[in-house]
Amino acid sequence: MSKNSKKKPNVKYKVFVIIVLVILVCTSYVIYKNIIANSNQNIYEDVKISDSIEDNDNQKQFTENMKKVITLQQENVDVKAWIQIEDTSINYPILQTTDNEYYLKHNYKKENSQYGSIYLKNECDILNNNSNLIIYGHNMKDGQMFNNLLKYKDKSFYDNHKTIKIATNNEESEYSIVAVFKSRIFYQNENNVFRFYNYINFNDEQTYNEYIENCKKIQLYETGVSAIYGEQLITLITCEYSQENGRMVIVAKKES
Repeated sequence: MSKNSKKKPNVKYKVFVIIVLVILVCTSYVIYKNIIANSNQNIYEDVKISDSIEDNDNQKQFTENMKKVITLQQENVDVKAWIQIEDTSINYPILQTTDNEYYLKHNYKKENSQYGSIYLKNECDILNNNSNLIIYGHNMKDGQMFNNLLKYKDKSFYDNHKTIKIATNNEESEYSIVAVFKSRIFYQNENNVFRFYNYINFNDEQTYNEYIENCKKIQLYETGVSAIYGEQLITLITCEYSQENGRMVIVAKKES
């Protein structure tokens, strides 16, 4: 028997072992990802609303989302509001702290999380009507966080989902969508570009109108909705991968 014939079974065995190991590693990774995804989803579904909230003010009617904010604020004062879009996975608390990077990697329990949180840019004032609330969330492949904002690429989806609910501990409001567009984060040396993420507090009507006009110029489709100075805005932002540093952006105004 030749030396080569003796080696063949050994080579086949090694290949078999490698294939089995690869399958085990891949399977373990998928299981791990599913566990993390389910864990993240469960922490929001398990928010237990206190039965005593109604007793605080018999004159006030609390919505479910307002109750969630009040309940979570007892655990974390960084909880500022709750956002919900019907028929989507977007149903989360909005966090805000002085460090804009913190809630990229932490959930509302302040635990490390690759999902992060939905969070409000630290310069924004949710109580100021002359403001634009810049709200960020990750685009997670499993559909969580702000992934479902990408559904607004399709106008037929917008036609059936024209409003966004934002609740604080004091009120719940509806925001009508003004514009939907794709853009990107621009480099510092790029001039004459629309940095939509820098429009926060509108100290004058001209700046407010400039923002709305620029949003309308690059919108994916006409919504038929505009905004006038004094109406509070929200700008929802998540990653969008059709271009480098791409972003999906939804701009909406608060209804009185």
